[in-house]
Amino acid sequence: MKRKVISVMLVSAMAATLLAGCGSSSSGDSTTEGSAAAETESSGDSGDKTTLTITFRDEGDGADGSLYKWFMEAYETYPNKDSVELDIQYITASEGDYFAKVELALADESTAPDIVCEDTFYLPSDVAAGYLTNLDDYIAEWDDWDNFYENTKDAAAYDGSVYGIPYSGDTRALLYNRSVLEEAGVIAEGEDWAPSTWQDILDACELIKTNTDSLPFWCNGGTVSGEATSMQTYEMIYYGTGEQLYEDDNWIVSSDAILDSLTFIQTLYDEGYASTDYIFDSEASNNVVDNYFPTGDIAIILNGVWVLSDYKDNGATPWDNYGEEIGVAAMPTQYGDGDEYVTMSGGWTLAIPELSDEKDAAWDFIEWCMNYDNYLISVEYTGNLSTRSDVAEDPAYCEEPLIAEFTDLMQYAYYRPHTDEYSTVTTYIQTMVEAVSSGTDPQDAMDDFKTSVINALDTTYGTSNYVEK
Repeated sequence: MKRKVISVMLVSAMAATLLAGCGSSSSGDSTTEGSAAAETESSGDSGDKTTLTITFRDEGDGADGSLYKWFMEAYETYPNKDSVELDIQYITASEGDYFAKVELALADESTAPDIVCEDTFYLPSDVAAGYLTNLDDYIAEWDDWDNFYENTKDAAAYDGSVYGIPYSGDTRALLYNRSVLEEAGVIAEGEDWAPSTWQDILDACELIKTNTDSLPFWCNGGTVSGEATSMQTYEMIYYGTGEQLYEDDNWIVSSDAILDSLTFIQTLYDEGYASTDYIFDSEASNNVVDNYFPTGDIAIILNGVWVLSDYKDNGATPWDNYGEEIGVAAMPTQYGDGDEYVTMSGGWTLAIPELSDEKDAAWDFIEWCMNYDNYLISVEYTGNLSTRSDVAEDPAYCEEPLIAEFTDLMQYAYYRPHTDEYSTVTTYIQTMVEAVSSGTDPQDAMDDFKTSVINALDTTYGTSNYVEK
């Protein structure tokens, strides 16, 4: 059926094979939402056009945001532009608020969009709730699907079926301001920093604290950062112990590895290497990336490849020669286990809500956005790693500063548990990290985490799949 523009504002993984491609942020005002309709130049109203609503999380840039520009550029060359109108509805919010708002929208026929940007970590729970459309029949007729990395396909699947088209891949690492580390004596001019243990990180932080005016370290540390605190901070550290969240179909709720990870986080704050000023500030991540890291006010950030898009000429904070000013170091394991390192990988997908009444039109536009040329535009804008092997070989992609370094990290990639229970467990991870970052004893924080997860598994899922080590 034809839809009119909705006026109500709507209340996301690759394998090591990606290495062959190149031869080798955050949060905002949780109440801000925006909308813009894209029309042909010759039409002043929607008439009988099909209207496609698209919802995604905005980083506070509105029409200047990378996703917005991608959709609009794809629309400008869209063959069905004369009969289709876009109603782009973006939500400027913290990750947690975005997921909450989208879940409410997906559950209501009057607010469900036609295309939604769905984080792969949240996808299993939304599929289990019946909110997303099974795309198997669509991709069966889509030749381009063969060009996607198998791991990205797996990340967008649940119970053997595909529910989203992966448009972003990513890795995480320690990004460092070369000038600050040189000034601190951590590295000599022209050298790379390559910590091999957690202690190496702490030693570098001590030199930075002693010899410079920079804050040594930043990482997401609170519940306001949502999944970023779980994935980009805790799991990047915890998986370096050799233990994982979910093993042999059980959640690990208490262990020496968890305690060691929390103690490492606590040390960063207790020693003054990291600041509690950034724990509760919803703008902290954006400010760190755009304002404090480029200026050297913060020396090392534990973050992902996507931040590089801010430093491009068309980014939020252009940084001349950022490829030379920034160093990328792999996150080491706890004690330096040989050549092993840690990165977490995930990504976002384009999904079609089950309550959309324009599914065929939505799929047609997704296909167009994800073709070679339009998708290349996307990865250039966002700074994400390509989910298509052919695009990953394009010279325009490979020549991007630091993209090869982040691509190399894929050989060490871990992925979050692909179970709908994760979306619940991760909220308690965030609470646990925030508690320790704020001064709670690691043992007490772990005990609270254990109790909360056990209660949630029992009351929400009716299961007792947890173990203590």
